[in-house]
Amino acid sequence: MKGFFRAPWRFAACYAAFLIAAFTWALLDTFVIPHRELIISRARDVAEEVLETLAPSAALTAPEAAADASFYQDAYMSVELTTLRRDGTTCYVADVWLASPALLRTALAENTFGRNVTDTVSELAGTNGAVLAVNGDFYGSRKSGWCLRNGVLYRDSMASAATELLLVDSSGDFSVMDDRAMTAGNADGLWQIFSFGPALVTDGQVSVDEEDEVARSMASNPRTAIGQVGPLHYAFVVTDGRTEESAGLSLMQLADLMRDIGCETAYNLDGGGSSTMVFQGEVVNNPTTNGRTITEREVSDIVYIGL
Repeated sequence: MKGFFRAPWRFAACYAAFLIAAFTWALLDTFVIPHRELIISRARDVAEEVLETLAPSAALTAPEAAADASFYQDAYMSVELTTLRRDGTTCYVADVWLASPALLRTALAENTFGRNVTDTVSELAGTNGAVLAVNGDFYGSRKSGWCLRNGVLYRDSMASAATELLLVDSSGDFSVMDDRAMTAGNADGLWQIFSFGPALVTDGQVSVDEEDEVARSMASNPRTAIGQVGPLHYAFVVTDGRTEESAGLSLMQLADLMRDIGCETAYNLDGGGSSTMVFQGEVVNNPTTNGRTITEREVSDIVYIGL
């Protein structure tokens, strides 16, 4: 043993190996190893009970169900999908009308709350019978940040850096709150809380500026956003990006789009390789992480329209 310490290079090599192993473990623990904190059993029952209390009191005006590649309507909802070009980018815009706020729902991968528990948007949409679905805020990639889904509060901690929350109340109305001002009492009676941001449109006005762009990357990227146009009237937007055909949008460009399609409140969800829209069982956009492979990234949660 004395000889070991007389050879400093051996000690240094062992210490370096220890640091590398510890760093590797920390990365795996944070970004790869699943931490299943709560299998949703009773929590799911609570969500279903809330859904029952929010059941539609009146159906949408629809003589009969109808559906095609760009349109779906039944007695409870209508969804019209349009594709447009904006700033050199293909954008997919779903115009949504609902008979009840309970139809604006969320789902967690593997029906489980936890970190690094993931599945594709298309799989989650199929499992939950979604007519329309987009990726959520990828709550499971973080150890902190508010998470309330379908009326159930799973996490009530502030994010590591100050962020804006999107609150959806029991009437289906959107509002924005600083997470530093949020309390458990404020969460009473809410239907959803998302923690990603920033808010894109508030009171009908663009609410991001150049500082937000700097903080969250000025580069054009695939994007996902949701917005409220009016009572039980919403817009779901996903854009392509990182390809020759579509550059992607900056936050400012995304905010301009959300305002222009009529959103009074709009909010930025997880983007980049996570940005995915599924309509009637089909992935309608071109999800890509690196611009070379069109494939879905697994995510921890979705926002969807369905019963």
